[in-house]
Amino acid sequence: MASYDENVQKIKDIVCDILEIEEDEVTETSLFKEDHQADSLRSIEILAGLEKEFSVTIDQSELARMVNLKGVYEVVAEAAGW
Repeated sequence: MASYDENVQKIKDIVCDILEIEEDEVTETSLFKEDHQADSLRSIEILAGLEKEFSVTIDQSELARMVNLKGVYEVVAEAAGW
């Protein structure tokens, strides 16, 4: 089983790839929409990428919580049962 740090890094990689930003531009609490100009389509792409990477199903209603890396980790952790 992957460690917390490995999972956080995978999530960060997916988010940075989809938002087309450098890893050092995103922090645990920087907001995707406000700080990184992510639109709702990007949010759905992030959700789909996470589902594929971690073999989980995430309800689209969770997008409201997935505003930064911390929120994304919490949603994925719940879905994956970490």
